[in-house]
Amino acid sequence: MAGDAIREGRTERLLLRPLTVEDAPAIQRLFPQWKVVKYLAAKIPWPYPPDGAEQFIRHAALPQMARGEAWHWTLRLLTNPDLLIGLITLTFGDDENRGFWLDPAHRGNGYMTEACAWANDFWFDFLGHARLRAPKAVANRASRHISQRMGMHIVRLEVRDFVSGRLPSEIWEITAKEWQAWKLLHPSGAAPSRKASVASRKTPPLAGKRISPAPKPR
Repeated sequence: MAGDAIREGRTERLLLRPLTVEDAPAIQRLFPQWKVVKYLAAKIPWPYPPDGAEQFIRHAALPQMARGEAWHWTLRLLTNPDLLIGLITLTFGDDENRGFWLDPAHRGNGYMTEACAWANDFWFDFLGHARLRAPKAVANRASRHISQRMGMHIVRLEVRDFVSGRLPSEIWEITAKEWQAWKLLHPSGAAPSRKASVASRKTPPLAGKRISPAPKPR
């Protein structure tokens, strides 16, 4: 599909804003952290160059989006939309359809589960794909937990090159039918983590807000 398919998304607590070159300074500040990059693909340069974010956006992400080959969204809190806290990407391919990273300072709140739920809807309902796959290092427990709690399953074991080295990895998958079944069992959407639930008692979410469905093609 063409690059004009990029849409802004919202969940109960997040704004998913299409990536632009203006996001480069914020990404450059957050991304070069070992906790962020160690389980990402080895194609990412490390140490990260001072212009790495801008080069990625200008020469990789934006051309992909223009060609309709990938969709990149920055993640922001609805309560502070100027603050970029991470990125989530959907990509055409056999085994690598979804990837993400999150600022360690905002982990443990269930934000990435919310973002993945919205992205899954976009992938299946808007783009019309039959399955979604995501590779993960076996050692990346936090990312694997997201896949487990969202109904994905392992379809293959292999060894992959990550920033932190060559590691055992898994290919996780969920089909469109399995995703719809998962949503029927979780009508309120992706439940926040325990930490997020505690925080929500202090700052109640907006009344009536749920994970928004992906937009439909016209």
